[in-house]
Amino acid sequence: MKPIKHSVAFVIYNPDRAKFLIVRRPIDDGSLPNVWGLPAGSLKDEEMFEDAVIRSAKDKLGIKARVVKLVNEGEIERKQYILHMKEFEVEVVDGVPEVPQAMQGITQYSEWKWGVADNLIGAARKGSLCSRLYLENVKQNW
Repeated sequence: MKPIKHSVAFVIYNPDRAKFLIVRRPIDDGSLPNVWGLPAGSLKDEEMFEDAVIRSAKDKLGIKARVVKLVNEGEIERKQYILHMKEFEVEVVDGVPEVPQAMQGITQYSEWKWGVADNLIGAARKGSLCSRLYLENVKQNW
């Protein structure tokens, strides 16, 4: 049986909620190179899902965030493990998103922009769990 890797993704809406923040993974990313998706991160040992969201928002976007609610949850099988993800809606409490951050040893994004659900379809088709969970939640086929 494969081990389970726990992770989080998060949705940050713009002020009128018409769009949300999407990020481009780096060109040298091992699983989804150069793909647009939602910000995400893996849980550290003994870390709670909500705490991982707040840490990842700081480490990857340079912002202080607050968890609003759970959006969706799911799993996908990868070669070495089963990826289990909880996706949350968050709001920015302080700061302005900037990428990449100076934090070493974690995936840093190459750029960000305000996007819409259609921007996640390509990533969902390539196996992006965060994109699939978001599209499932808003009842959009991919």
